[in-house]
Amino acid sequence: MQYQKLKIALKPYMREDHYTKIASQKRYLVRSLYYDTYDYNIYHEKMSGDSERIKFRLRTYSEHLDNNSLIKAEMKVRQANAMEKLGELVSTDQYLHFIRKKRWPGNNSPVLHEFERYCHLKALKPQVLVQYMREGYSDRSQEGIRVTFDHKVKSAHAGLLFPERKLFFREHHPHGVIFEVKCRDYQPRWLNVIIRDYGLKLVANSKFTQGIQAARQDLYHPGGVVVIR
Repeated sequence: MQYQKLKIALKPYMREDHYTKIASQKRYLVRSLYYDTYDYNIYHEKMSGDSERIKFRLRTYSEHLDNNSLIKAEMKVRQANAMEKLGELVSTDQYLHFIRKKRWPGNNSPVLHEFERYCHLKALKPQVLVQYMREGYSDRSQEGIRVTFDHKVKSAHAGLLFPERKLFFREHHPHGVIFEVKCRDYQPRWLNVIIRDYGLKLVANSKFTQGIQAARQDLYHPGGVVVIR
């Protein structure tokens, strides 16, 4: 009910983004394959709140692998309070080559170079697959504001972005929807009013750490705040 009311409140200021508009049910697939060390060092850095850290993932918006699949290699770099996401589109052949050899063929991209370098330097490997159905909106005034609703967020231990066998997924929030706000420099007054009126609070929500904990419930972190039901 809160999700439905929030959508109505946002409607005068926001409109469906391109991918939501063309999606069959106004929601599109987002699937990410996250990399980590054998002892989950990136996960522990995140849970400890380290001020400088890097997260690596392969992302797709396609259900199946073919020559038209949209695939991106991405790095999320945290330095103190600043966060930057860097990405590079890769072809199906490049993806398959990297999965087999841990090398990007014809690599002349700084992002792919760092992705590959860290995979060898830290012995990174795929650890968890997270997917959900996203509903995205952009602001009508074109000030760079974006909000998303993520439905049916779930994860499983996996080594491929396009699994060859059926996986056992665990849903993170069976009775909830994840609402995210992304702003460039500031939040406009109307958005602050909506956040206040609907009693929303800023909380940490890392799909990566939730996915690791869902797939590996034996992992424990003394500062952990993520609960998987």
